[in-house]
Amino acid sequence: MQDMNTLKASVLTAALPYIQKYYGKTVVVKYGGNAMIHPELKKAVMSDIILLSLVGIHVVLVHGGGPEISGMLKRLEIPSRFVDGLRYTDAETAEVVQMVLSGKTNKDLVSLIDVLGGKALGLCGIDGGMIKVKKLDGDYGFVGNITHVDVAPITNAMRQGYIPVIATVGTDENGQTYNINADTAAAEIAAALQAENIITLTDIRGLMRDLNDPESLIPCVHVDEVEKLIEEGIISGGMIPKIKSCETAIRAGVKKAVMIDGRIAHSILIEMFSDEGIGTMFIP
Repeated sequence: MQDMNTLKASVLTAALPYIQKYYGKTVVVKYGGNAMIHPELKKAVMSDIILLSLVGIHVVLVHGGGPEISGMLKRLEIPSRFVDGLRYTDAETAEVVQMVLSGKTNKDLVSLIDVLGGKALGLCGIDGGMIKVKKLDGDYGFVGNITHVDVAPITNAMRQGYIPVIATVGTDENGQTYNINADTAAAEIAAALQAENIITLTDIRGLMRDLNDPESLIPCVHVDEVEKLIEEGIISGGMIPKIKSCETAIRAGVKKAVMIDGRIAHSILIEMFSDEGIGTMFIP
């Protein structure tokens, strides 16, 4: 028992410098993938976020909900289609996206944080005019390109002690609802908040030179290398918006962007409270 207590104390002591580094700072977590589907992983992510909040780190949780949207579309017999890694969103699909993301998905996360002892407030980009968009160029339907983020609803929630949980839908100047890629939204929100860090949870270890070789992880990428990696095909498909969002955040002044494996329990704590970290880090 004594050895176990000593181990616990050493773990907490080792985490202290990192807690001090991030104390009072803002960290944006983009949440999606398997970590959102698997109940135990979901619980681990929410526990990590509550812990960060309790030690004085301001956490903003930005979530997608691709599998839940796809499931609802299937039930309604509406086909799912993707263009360049983005969900094609016609008017009917836009309604489903708003219903699922801002409704069930968002409120389920808020409820889980509450059950685990945290305080969360569910928001979406429509609330308080938080996220304004225009139609994304190209044939994507009602997919929005963010033109402005008003952080007031987010900072007001944090000031009152809540963890903001944000669903990624927004509106244009006419009030039309648009689907927004969650990685893109997380990056723009992190930039507007001038966050210390943005953490993106994925279903792979990070950016790899060879998807079939888990040992080919690229631990660090300078943002100036991103275009070359796209040209080489190392970044392709659905990874493009994820990594472009990391690049966007860094170029806008966010100090660090990391893409980590959300399939690993407590991966957020491992990333934030250790020198080694995990996944791929993007830096200026």
